[in-house]
Amino acid sequence: MPSESITQYAQQLDDAWQNHAPIEPFSESVGMTSVDDAYAVQTAWTQMRLARGERIVGRKIGLTSKAIQEQLGVSEPDYGNLWASSYFPAVNGRVHIDSSQFLQPRLEGEIAFLIGRTLRGPHVTAQEVLAATDAMALSVELVDSRVADWRIKLVDTIADNASYGGFTHGPWDSTLRDVDLRLLGMTIHHNGEHAAEGVGAAAMGHPAVSVSWLVNKLAEFDVALEPGDVVLSGGITKMIPIAPGDHFVFRLYGQPSLTVTFS
Repeated sequence: MPSESITQYAQQLDDAWQNHAPIEPFSESVGMTSVDDAYAVQTAWTQMRLARGERIVGRKIGLTSKAIQEQLGVSEPDYGNLWASSYFPAVNGRVHIDSSQFLQPRLEGEIAFLIGRTLRGPHVTAQEVLAATDAMALSVELVDSRVADWRIKLVDTIADNASYGGFTHGPWDSTLRDVDLRLLGMTIHHNGEHAAEGVGAAAMGHPAVSVSWLVNKLAEFDVALEPGDVVLSGGITKMIPIAPGDHFVFRLYGQPSLTVTFS
């Protein structure tokens, strides 16, 4: 794809994000089919934001569920950037978020990794990920799409920074490195009612496998995970739409609960 087209599509996403005006999916509007082109658009949009002074604090992994991969007809996950401007720190187990800054938000529960030393692919294993991780935490990803009505195919979500909206997390806990993350259970209560549940195995069989995939994928772009990076390892619960006034309580076994409310 010509570089001027890549820049144009990145600008469309940036405009949609800033103006809260969703765009038609690139898979339909311009017939985009190439994953490489989609990552090129994501990279161009990333460069625009970095040039404005925004800061990347980590990465997110999407499409880690086999069911979602089959739904979209893909065989691997995708990834995007976590931005400091859309990190919502929790205070005493609570965080309040203005939902008007998003276009069509949803949320899901995940396990976050805090990277302690450089991880560079292409042949990093899950065991090496765990050895290089300082701590983990219950995390919540706000998933959002700049594509109208969530009519996304793989290339659409990749270009759109893997449909990232924002994130928060609970306290970091180094003891989680010694827990079998595959069996670690999470529940979500939505406005007082049980809404979702899941276990760590939903993320590619093990969240550390998901992170190892990310490290090895980043190596294709000569990028590594660095100390201090936060990695959201992929949803282990279903996505739930968000509305103003919603109140969510997330619980990960053995961890303090995390309450997220929206205005």
